[in-house]
Amino acid sequence: MASLLYVCVRPEVGAADAEHASFRRALGVDVVDRLNLLDEPLDDASLGRYRGVVVGGSPFNVTDPAKSPVQRRVERDLKRLARHAIDGRIAAFFTCFSIGVVTRMLGGEITLDTPEPASATVIETTSAGASDPIFGPSAPALTVFTAHKESAVALPEGAVLLATNAICPVQAYRVGSHLYAAQFHPEPTPRDFADRMTFYRTTGYFDPEQFDLVQGQVLAASVTEGAALLRRFAERFA
Repeated sequence: MASLLYVCVRPEVGAADAEHASFRRALGVDVVDRLNLLDEPLDDASLGRYRGVVVGGSPFNVTDPAKSPVQRRVERDLKRLARHAIDGRIAAFFTCFSIGVVTRMLGGEITLDTPEPASATVIETTSAGASDPIFGPSAPALTVFTAHKESAVALPEGAVLLATNAICPVQAYRVGSHLYAAQFHPEPTPRDFADRMTFYRTTGYFDPEQFDLVQGQVLAASVTEGAALLRRFAERFA
């Protein structure tokens, strides 16, 4: 039986399938079960079978002015998952869109003022990050893939800042000992991320006229530490 669960919040099936494979490879675990929150609500009883959960990215934004009923339910389920992790019932690693859900749940504010295009980005660990069991071995800096339109204005109450950079000050934080949240995408290789770009060519993460240039830059990037974070997450909790 799998000890880890991948929670999918991507509507694009091809992108979701590829993301699942990326997480499985990065975590270093042969079997990682999958829950598609767009089709199936979170079930607390079933969640109890797992020791750790990773939440993938999504084109959703918590600042979306008109949310579908599905997106509203997904956000409610992610908040419940975050509460379970804060209570120590399960370990969870939230990424991309879902850090916004957790930040709002904790009373924080989300802004559209600090976006990062699809690219490889250097982030720096804080002093707390340097002593964290997941982020510490990657200190003082690591290169990761980012692609987001919104982010936290400031660290939400109760969270410990683990990583930052000049463009987006809240890159990663921890709440308690079992909840990790990252604005970036830790799981893809350069090839994975370049392939994912094809699903989002016209959705505002990069200039579609510059697709070949941006994809070439992604493929040329050296990005390995995001996967190292997930491997340590799996080793610690699963």
